[in-house]
Amino acid sequence: MAMGKRRETQSQLFVATADLPRSPGHPFYDRLNQLLDEHHFDSFAEGLCAPFYHDSLGRPGLAPGRYFRLLLLGYFEGIDSERGIAWRAADSLSLRAFLGCAPGEPTPDHSTLSRTRRLIDLETHEEVFRWALKVLAGHDLIRGKTVGIDATTLEANAALRSIVRRDTKETYEEFLTRLAKASGIETPTREDLARIDKGRKNKASNKDWEHPHDPDAKVAKMKDGTTHLAHKVEHAVDLGEGACGAVLAVTLQAADRGDTDTLLPTVGAAVHNLRALDDDPATRDRIAEDRVAEVVTDKGYHSNATMTDLAELEIRSYVPEPERGRRDWEGKEAEREAVYANRRRVRGRRGKRLLRRRGEYIERSFAHAYETGGMRRVHLRGRENILKRLLVHVGGFNLGLVMRQLVGKGTPRGLQGSAAGWAALFLGLWTALGRWVMRVAADGGPRTGRRRAGLIR
Repeated sequence: MAMGKRRETQSQLFVATADLPRSPGHPFYDRLNQLLDEHHFDSFAEGLCAPFYHDSLGRPGLAPGRYFRLLLLGYFEGIDSERGIAWRAADSLSLRAFLGCAPGEPTPDHSTLSRTRRLIDLETHEEVFRWALKVLAGHDLIRGKTVGIDATTLEANAALRSIVRRDTKETYEEFLTRLAKASGIETPTREDLARIDKGRKNKASNKDWEHPHDPDAKVAKMKDGTTHLAHKVEHAVDLGEGACGAVLAVTLQAADRGDTDTLLPTVGAAVHNLRALDDDPATRDRIAEDRVAEVVTDKGYHSNATMTDLAELEIRSYVPEPERGRRDWEGKEAEREAVYANRRRVRGRRGKRLLRRRGEYIERSFAHAYETGGMRRVHLRGRENILKRLLVHVGGFNLGLVMRQLVGKGTPRGLQGSAAGWAALFLGLWTALGRWVMRVAADGGPRTGRRRAGLIR
C-alpha cells in the first residue's frame, strides 16, 4: 500500500447536507434535553422573554431556550467565560445537537450571547432559577424546612493595580508619588515608593479606593489567603431530612460586607423562592409545610442582632457561638434569651448532626459550581451581569441533581468517567455467561445439565 502524502486542496464550493458530519449526541445531554422537553422549558422561556424581542424589527435574535442552554453549558462543561462557551459549542457536534443547531447552521458567537444577556433582565433569570427548583420539587428532591447558609468569594474581573482613589481619582502609584513629594523627596524612585508604602496602614481600604470600571468589586481576602478584588456569593442550601442539597437561593453581595449583614437577605430570597413553589399547584404538596423553619450557619454569622432577628421571624437557629468570654446581659433580656436558646440547640444531638450536614452539602455546592464548574473567577463586570450568569449556573447544578437521580451522574464528565466501569461490568457478565454456556454444553445441553443437578426429573 502506497504512503499517502498531505497536499494542498481547494475547498468545495457546495457541500451536500447529507455529507456534513453528524453526531449521535451525548447520552447525558440527550437525557437533559428530554428532561427540558418534558417540562416544556422552551415554551416557558419564550413566554418569559417575549417582551424583550420585537416581532419584525432587527435581525433574528437568539432563541431564549438556546440562550439558557448555552449558559447551562458553562456549568456542565466547566467553562468560565462566555467566549469559551461559544467556542466550545461551535467545536462540538454533540453540543450542537444539544442546542438544536441544524447541520450547516452556525452556532451563536460570544457577542450574541453577551448581548442577549444584557437584553434579558435579572427578574427573568430569577424565574428560570425558580423553574429549575420546580423541576426538583416535581422529583421530590426539595424539603425546604431546614436551610444551611454560607458564603464564598469569587475573584472579580478587575486588577488591584488599577484601583483609584475615590476622592482624587489618582492611581496607587500617583498617590504614593504625591506622598513622597510631600515628605521632601523631589524625584522618588520605586524603592522610595515601596518604603513609604510599607509603613502605611489600611493600604487598600474600600472606603478610599475603587476600581474605575467595576465599582461593585471590593478588596477582599480570598480562601487561599491572597488579596484580590472580589465579589461575595451566598448559597441557601436545603438540609432537611431526605434532601439532596439543592441550592434554594443564591445572592451576590459586596465582598466587604460581613456575614451578619448578608444573612437575612439570603434567607428572604430562599423564602421567596419556596413561596413560588407553594403558589404552583403541581409542587405545592411536594415541599414541607413549615418552610425555612430552621437556619444552619457557621460561627461567622453569630451575633446578638442575628439571633434576635431570627427569633422574631420564628426561625430556629443553629449557629455555633464564638468564644467571647463572660457576657454582660444587663438590659439585653431579648438578646440573652435568643443566644441561650441557640446555644442549647447547637449543643444537642440534632444540632451537631445539622452542622455536619451543613459542612458537607454547602461545600459540595461551592465545589461543583465554582471549582469544577469554572466560576471561581468571573469574566463579567457589574453585580447584575454576574448574578444573571450565577442564577443559571447554579440552576444547572440543581438540574444536575435531577440528572443524578435519572442517570446516576450529575454531569457529563461524571457519566464519561463511569463508562469504563459499565464496560468492565458488561464484560464480566458476558464472560460469566460464556462460561455458563460452555459448562452446560459440556454436560450435554441445558435439560441434561439441570437433570444432573437434580432440578428436574
